[in-house]
Amino acid sequence: MNLESKTVRLRLIEESDAGFVLKLRLDNNYNQFLSSVNPSVEAQREWINKYKGDEQKGVQYYFIIERLDGVPCGTVRLYDFKEKSFCWGSWILNEDKTRYAALESAFLVYQFAFENLEFEKSHFEVRKGNDRVISFHEKMGAIKTGETELDFLFEITKDAVNKTRARLSSKI
Repeated sequence: MNLESKTVRLRLIEESDAGFVLKLRLDNNYNQFLSSVNPSVEAQREWINKYKGDEQKGVQYYFIIERLDGVPCGTVRLYDFKEKSFCWGSWILNEDKTRYAALESAFLVYQFAFENLEFEKSHFEVRKGNDRVISFHEKMGAIKTGETELDFLFEITKDAVNKTRARLSSKI
Protein backbone atom coordinates (compact mmCIF):
# COMPACT_ATOMS: atom_id res chain seq x y z
CA MET A 1 0.00 0.00 0.00
CA ASN A 2 1.67 3.18 -1.23
CA LEU A 3 -0.19 6.22 0.07
CA GLU A 4 2.15 8.96 -1.08
CA SER A 5 1.57 12.26 -2.83
CA LYS A 6 3.88 15.09 -3.96
CA THR A 7 4.89 16.22 -0.46
CA VAL A 8 3.23 13.95 2.12
CA ARG A 9 2.42 10.30 2.75
CA LEU A 10 0.08 8.39 5.03
CA ARG A 11 1.44 5.57 7.15
CA LEU A 12 -0.41 3.46 9.68
CA ILE A 13 -0.03 4.64 13.26
CA GLU A 14 2.37 2.82 15.60
CA GLU A 15 2.58 2.75 19.39
CA SER A 16 5.75 4.86 19.13
CA ASP A 17 3.58 7.72 17.74
CA ALA A 18 1.79 8.17 21.08
CA GLY A 19 3.82 11.21 22.15
CA PHE A 20 3.34 12.96 18.81
CA VAL A 21 -0.42 12.31 18.79
CA LEU A 22 -0.84 13.45 22.38
CA LYS A 23 1.10 16.66 21.70
CA LEU A 24 -1.15 17.40 18.72
CA ARG A 25 -4.36 16.69 20.60
CA LEU A 26 -3.34 18.79 23.62
CA ASP A 27 -2.22 21.77 21.52
CA ASN A 28 -4.80 24.56 21.78
CA ASN A 29 -3.98 25.62 18.21
CA TYR A 30 -5.43 22.35 16.91
CA ASN A 31 -7.89 20.92 19.45
CA GLN A 32 -10.69 23.49 19.45
CA PHE A 33 -12.97 21.20 17.41
CA LEU A 34 -11.79 17.83 18.81
CA SER A 35 -13.03 15.71 21.68
CA SER A 36 -10.95 15.95 24.85
CA VAL A 37 -8.20 13.44 25.53
CA ASN A 38 -6.55 11.91 28.60
CA PRO A 39 -3.23 13.81 28.92
CA SER A 40 -1.18 10.63 29.42
CA VAL A 41 1.23 9.09 26.90
CA GLU A 42 0.45 5.68 28.36
CA ALA A 43 -3.30 6.21 27.82
CA GLN A 44 -2.54 7.28 24.25
CA ARG A 45 -0.49 4.09 23.73
CA GLU A 46 -3.47 2.05 24.94
CA TRP A 47 -5.74 3.85 22.45
CA ILE A 48 -3.26 3.15 19.66
CA ASN A 49 -3.13 -0.54 20.58
CA LYS A 50 -6.94 -0.62 20.38
CA TYR A 51 -6.78 1.01 16.94
CA LYS A 52 -4.16 -1.53 15.82
CA GLY A 53 -6.55 -4.32 16.81
CA ASP A 54 -9.35 -2.66 14.86
CA GLU A 55 -6.98 -2.20 11.92
CA GLN A 56 -6.28 -5.94 11.88
CA LYS A 57 -10.04 -6.58 11.74
CA GLY A 58 -10.54 -3.97 9.00
CA VAL A 59 -12.86 -1.96 11.26
CA GLN A 60 -10.95 1.33 11.23
CA TYR A 61 -7.58 2.77 10.22
CA TYR A 62 -5.55 5.48 11.94
CA PHE A 63 -2.78 7.15 9.95
CA ILE A 64 0.09 9.49 10.65
CA ILE A 65 0.49 12.12 7.97
CA GLU A 66 4.18 12.77 7.38
CA ARG A 67 6.26 14.79 4.98
CA LEU A 68 8.32 12.81 2.50
CA ASP A 69 11.41 13.54 4.63
CA GLY A 70 9.79 11.54 7.45
CA VAL A 71 8.73 14.45 9.69
CA PRO A 72 5.24 13.75 11.09
CA CYS A 73 2.83 16.63 10.55
CA GLY A 74 -0.62 15.25 11.31
CA THR A 75 -3.16 12.48 11.82
CA VAL A 76 -6.27 11.18 10.11
CA ARG A 77 -8.60 8.29 10.84
CA LEU A 78 -11.10 6.24 8.80
CA TYR A 79 -13.96 4.60 10.71
CA ASP A 80 -17.74 4.00 10.87
CA PHE A 81 -17.82 1.74 7.81
CA LYS A 82 -21.40 1.32 6.53
CA GLU A 83 -22.07 -0.71 3.38
CA LYS A 84 -20.44 1.45 0.65
CA SER A 85 -19.67 4.50 2.84
CA PHE A 86 -17.01 5.45 5.37
CA CYS A 87 -16.42 8.29 7.79
CA TRP A 88 -13.13 10.08 8.31
CA GLY A 89 -11.90 12.50 10.95
CA SER A 90 -9.34 13.11 13.69
CA TRP A 91 -7.76 15.13 10.90
CA ILE A 92 -5.09 17.38 12.35
CA LEU A 93 -2.18 19.09 10.58
CA ASN A 94 0.46 20.99 12.53
CA GLU A 95 2.92 23.76 11.64
CA ASP A 96 5.31 21.23 10.05
CA LYS A 97 2.83 20.53 7.25
CA THR A 98 3.61 21.29 3.62
CA ARG A 99 1.75 23.92 1.61
CA TYR A 100 -0.73 21.44 0.11
CA ALA A 101 -0.72 18.86 2.93
CA ALA A 102 -4.46 19.27 3.58
CA LEU A 103 -5.36 18.69 -0.05
CA GLU A 104 -2.86 15.88 -0.52
CA SER A 105 -3.81 14.05 2.68
CA ALA A 106 -7.53 14.32 1.86
CA PHE A 107 -6.96 12.82 -1.59
CA LEU A 108 -4.84 10.05 -0.04
CA VAL A 109 -7.68 9.25 2.38
CA TYR A 110 -10.09 9.00 -0.54
CA GLN A 111 -7.60 6.95 -2.58
CA PHE A 112 -7.25 4.43 0.24
CA ALA A 113 -11.00 4.26 0.91
CA PHE A 114 -12.16 4.12 -2.71
CA GLU A 115 -9.40 1.97 -4.21
CA ASN A 116 -8.27 -0.28 -1.36
CA LEU A 117 -11.50 -0.60 0.63
CA GLU A 118 -13.84 -0.19 -2.36
CA PHE A 119 -16.14 2.40 -0.80
CA GLU A 120 -18.28 4.57 -3.10
CA LYS A 121 -18.82 7.58 -0.85
CA SER A 122 -17.94 9.15 2.48
CA HIS A 123 -20.15 10.51 5.25
CA PHE A 124 -18.69 12.77 7.92
CA GLU A 125 -19.43 15.57 10.32
CA VAL A 126 -17.69 18.88 10.88
CA ARG A 127 -18.15 20.95 14.02
CA LYS A 128 -20.20 24.09 13.55
CA GLY A 129 -17.84 27.06 13.64
CA ASN A 130 -14.99 25.13 12.00
CA ASP A 131 -15.43 27.34 8.95
CA ARG A 132 -12.11 26.58 7.23
CA VAL A 133 -12.77 22.83 7.26
CA ILE A 134 -16.40 23.28 6.19
CA SER A 135 -15.24 25.43 3.25
CA PHE A 136 -12.54 22.89 2.36
CA HIS A 137 -15.02 20.01 2.17
CA GLU A 138 -17.55 22.04 0.18
CA LYS A 139 -14.84 22.99 -2.33
CA MET A 140 -13.97 19.29 -2.59
CA GLY A 141 -17.56 18.61 -3.65
CA ALA A 142 -19.14 17.52 -0.37
CA ILE A 143 -22.86 18.12 0.07
CA LYS A 144 -24.40 19.11 3.41
CA THR A 145 -26.97 16.43 4.30
CA GLY A 146 -28.11 17.62 7.72
CA GLU A 147 -27.01 18.88 11.09
CA THR A 148 -27.01 18.08 14.77
CA GLU A 149 -26.74 20.48 17.67
CA LEU A 150 -22.93 20.41 17.36
CA ASP A 151 -22.13 19.37 13.79
CA PHE A 152 -22.94 19.78 10.12
CA LEU A 153 -23.30 16.42 8.34
CA PHE A 154 -21.77 15.90 4.90
CA GLU A 155 -21.51 13.32 2.16
CA ILE A 156 -19.16 13.14 -0.81
CA THR A 157 -19.13 10.62 -3.64
CA LYS A 158 -16.21 8.98 -5.38
CA ASP A 159 -17.26 10.76 -8.58
CA ALA A 160 -17.18 14.19 -6.91
CA VAL A 161 -13.71 13.49 -5.50
CA ASN A 162 -12.44 12.35 -8.91
CA LYS A 163 -13.78 15.52 -10.57
CA THR A 164 -12.07 17.69 -7.94
CA ARG A 165 -8.84 15.70 -8.27
CA ALA A 166 -8.84 16.30 -12.04
CA ARG A 167 -9.51 20.01 -11.54
CA LEU A 168 -6.68 20.36 -8.99
CA SER A 169 -4.21 17.93 -10.57
CA SER A 170 -1.52 20.59 -11.01
CA LYS A 171 -1.36 21.13 -7.23
CA ILE A 172 -1.25 17.49 -6.24
